[in-house]
Amino acid sequence: MNTAGHSEATAPRGLELTPFRGLRYDPDRVGSLAAVTSPPYDVVVRPDGLHHLQDADPHNIVRLILPQATTAGARNEQAATTLRRWLSEGVLTADPEPALYVYEQRHADGMLQRGLIGTLRVSEPSAGIVLPHEDVMPHIVADRAALMRATSANLEPLLLTYRGNDTTADVVERTAEQPPLLSTTTEDGFSHRLWSLTDPDEVARVQADLAHHQALIADGHHRWATYRRLRAEHSSPSPWDHGLVLLVDTARYPLRVRAIHRLLHGLPVPEALAAVENLFRVRRLEVPLPEALAALADAACTGNAFLLAGDGAFHLLDRPDPALLARTVPTDRPPAWRTLDATVLHATLLAHVWHIPEDDPTRIAYIHDTAATVEKAERDGGTAVLLHPVREEVVRDLARQGVTMPRKSTSFGPKPASGLVLRALDL
Repeated sequence: MNTAGHSEATAPRGLELTPFRGLRYDPDRVGSLAAVTSPPYDVVVRPDGLHHLQDADPHNIVRLILPQATTAGARNEQAATTLRRWLSEGVLTADPEPALYVYEQRHADGMLQRGLIGTLRVSEPSAGIVLPHEDVMPHIVADRAALMRATSANLEPLLLTYRGNDTTADVVERTAEQPPLLSTTTEDGFSHRLWSLTDPDEVARVQADLAHHQALIADGHHRWATYRRLRAEHSSPSPWDHGLVLLVDTARYPLRVRAIHRLLHGLPVPEALAAVENLFRVRRLEVPLPEALAALADAACTGNAFLLAGDGAFHLLDRPDPALLARTVPTDRPPAWRTLDATVLHATLLAHVWHIPEDDPTRIAYIHDTAATVEKAERDGGTAVLLHPVREEVVRDLARQGVTMPRKSTSFGPKPASGLVLRALDL
């Protein structure tokens, strides 16, 4: 590992976003732009979802971000070979000049998100420029790093947020008044539009503005950790000094924060309930999912609360035994961390009550879709653990204190669609 040239003492004091020559699908070579897009790699967790995307178009981006082969080495080589073939065939082409890309997502329910896609200089958490708020799993970082090495590409942007509501947001809005490079609507109902920002004066204004800001990782902790690992492997300067990101000003465009749920394999609901007897208050709810989630939200207002499902009903767990929490929750973190539902779930329920390792994929899965988590638990005989989302200000405050939340604590969105613009490191 080579760390030459990476002294944090010489790192920029704020966000440094750089234009790049984006790789984009030639619309004449694919069925539709919507058919080649995908959610981020870590959202496509269900085999039926993966197969659906693969069937949508032979050039769907999922063939690069989640290649299918029997070994990790074979998967990464398959992705690299596929990328080279698509480039040689003109399926993917590089834009003629470096640009920052204004990206818009809009939904009929009124959701509007705009941000800038560019390459951001990679920094360590100690620099206080990009703030993580969740821990990462080393094996996932290793997997993403191997894929990026093999392809020499950043295949999808991660999502960062900052609080500005000034120069950069104004540039984004002015750019969005122009005709877009592309426009498409995906099957989730979101419309996507992309513009290139190449005017040197506008780019300079954006860069000068962002130099005064820090960002929070909203989605993509493992990819940011991967960027840091790959940056450390190369002498600076190199293309690995930067990583592909979407940067959203949440003062102008607030994100939605949702929970990420847990599916516990091999733990039937009756066994899960028996283990928490006398440790939590447990109430059986014979109601539809929306009403059960409303009950969870009410209970979460006064303390830790969880919904268990998988046996055809919902079971609301709340009012944990204070003595249990005192024995199981670490005391070396701020009170806001110790009282998080995800903290109590991991430190108390998973580790001490159900004895399930949080990083064992054979025992636990992390799923964003609430209904899908319940359906899979009922189908497989496991237990779904549904959580109530954390407020964004809590996430940001903990991150500024340098405190990371348990893995997969939050789901910020909407997430950028993968496949609209990629980055090859050799361009």
